[in-house]
Formats: sequence, C-alpha cells, structure tokens
Amino acid sequence: MKVNVWNTILQLSKERSVEPVVIVNAIKESLKVASAQFFSHNEDIHIQFTPEKGLLRVYTIKKICEKPQDEAQEISLRAARQMDPTATIGKYIEIELPSETLGRIAAQAAKQVIFQKVRDAEQEKIYNTFAPRIGDIVTGVVRRIEPNKNMIVEVDKTEILFPYREKLPEEEFKRGDRIKAVILNVYKENKGPQVTVSRAHTQFLKKLLETEIPEIANGNIEIKDIIRQPGERAKVAVHTEEEDIDPIGACIGVKGNRILAISKELNGEKIDVIEWSNNTLDYAKAALSPAKIEKVFILNKPDKKMQAIVAKDQLSLAIGKKGINVRLASKLVGWKIEIK
Repeated sequence: MKVNVWNTILQLSKERSVEPVVIVNAIKESLKVASAQFFSHNEDIHIQFTPEKGLLRVYTIKKICEKPQDEAQEISLRAARQMDPTATIGKYIEIELPSETLGRIAAQAAKQVIFQKVRDAEQEKIYNTFAPRIGDIVTGVVRRIEPNKNMIVEVDKTEILFPYREKLPEEEFKRGDRIKAVILNVYKENKGPQVTVSRAHTQFLKKLLETEIPEIANGNIEIKDIIRQPGERAKVAVHTEEEDIDPIGACIGVKGNRILAISKELNGEKIDVIEWSNNTLDYAKAALSPAKIEKVFILNKPDKKMQAIVAKDQLSLAIGKKGINVRLASKLVGWKIEIK
C-alpha cells in the first residue's frame, strides 16, 4: 500500500535529533508486533518499508499443502486458491496483510510505539553525551520547579534534574535563572530526566578549584582531600612536590582573589586551604585552621582520638560555630579531635 510518512519522519528526525533510520526501524518493529494480532499463528512476518517512495508491505510466506500440519508455515490449497487461483500444492504463497487492516495498524503503530522508540533513542543519545562528563561542571537554565522543589534545568537542549537536596542552604532559584553545577549521576534507563547535578557535592568544589587555580589544573598542586559542610565551611588539603610553589598561597591567590571567587560561587562558603601532611599530628594541627594550635597529641591510638591544646582566645575559633571547625577537621584527618 501507499503511505505518505517520509516528510513526517524527516521532521521528527530533525526535532528530536535522531537519525531517520532509527525511526524507520522503530516503525518496522512496531508493525511486526501489531501485525501479530492478524497473523495469529506465530508466522514469520516480513516488512517491506521504503518510506521515501511511500511503499509499505506486511506479509508472511506459507507453503501450500493438502493437509497443513504447521499453520505458522503452511496453508491449505483451498485457502491459497481464494487468494491466488493459480496456486498449486508444493508452491509458496505470499499472504499480505489487507490494506484496510494495515492502514489501521500503521496508524496505531505511529501513534503508540514510534514515539516510544524515538524516546529510547533520545535517552541513549543523552546517556552517551553526558556519561563521559560525570564530574564536570555544566551551566544550565532553570526551566521549571517541581512541587517537591526539585528543579528541571536545561543544559545543551537536554532536561536534567537538580534535586532540592543538592542545592546550597539559603540558595533560592526561580525560572530563567542560570545555574552552575557538577554532573553527579547519569542513568542508563529512567522515565524522567537521566542526568542529575549538584552544587553541594565535594566534586563541585574540586572542579571549581581546578577551574580557578591553574597550578591545580596542570597537576603541579594536588588536592589530597576535601571535606564540606555545603554553604558554610570547607577544608581543602593540598600538596605539591614542586619546591618553588607555595601550595596554599597559589590556591588563595593575590589578596585572596582566587579563593574569594570560589567562595562567592558557593554562596559565601568559607574555604580553609591547608597543607597536607603524612604526619597525623602535623596534619591535624593544620586542619584546625584558621585557629592557631599550640600542641596536638594522641590520647588513644586504637580509638583514633587526639587532643589539641589552644590558647583561650583561640578556643572558639578552633571549635567553630556549632562545632563545625573541629568536626570538619576530624573528618579530614580521620581522627576524633578534642579541643582543650
């Protein structure tokens, strides 16, 4: 039968950025599934679909027999001659899907199945595009805010998910706002957005540091560890093997310009840059920055407990607001630190 769908396929291909062959194959597959209702004996269904020429055939081939044993592959002489008066036993006959049935099935397939196949192709393309970019920073525009406060952000014409829990405290966004975030996850199969981004994850801070500080980007300075309380405070341990590079000074920048730019992006989050050390006591002393620590010693090695001695005027600084400074320092070092 004649079908006029080629222009529709081309338009759909352009709108969804999917190759026409993907859509054509989807139509063939959906026609085969839908035609099984007409060819009800598990016949081998053949599809001839040349959309650019407007040609469509759906048929099965059966052998003509006196007494058919396998209805999927054989047909009686009497039934065959109703379709072709010249039919003879031992020959094969092509049984076509009636044009009125084919037309109805084709319309249903186009409506119900094709778009699903196109969506599958779109999701595959999204996965292949974003999966290699996990951990990278992207910039997108807020398109809508869901009732659960999750946001849908458009990045490179793709809708991605920005969960409410992945934003920084006190941050407020509205439709049309531009957002910078790190790609956290890319899912292979998902009914909703396949890509998830975050501004609260430590990887976001790590990538901001790499972007703002050339010495980190080129490998002269290594980030050994990062601990964050998103939106409040972060501690970054850095190390270098280069004798002529001051790792802390390079990260902070002239008059603090580098670290301030990152802090501004993080809604004012304070960032302590410290020098990493393989000496646990020295590392703990540095981790309690910006407080000045007089002495650190181990209380209980098996339980990983240590104590830091500070002057009275440094006590509140060492502990931090609601204990955040000593808590982050403990996580960074991997030991419980008590302040005295």
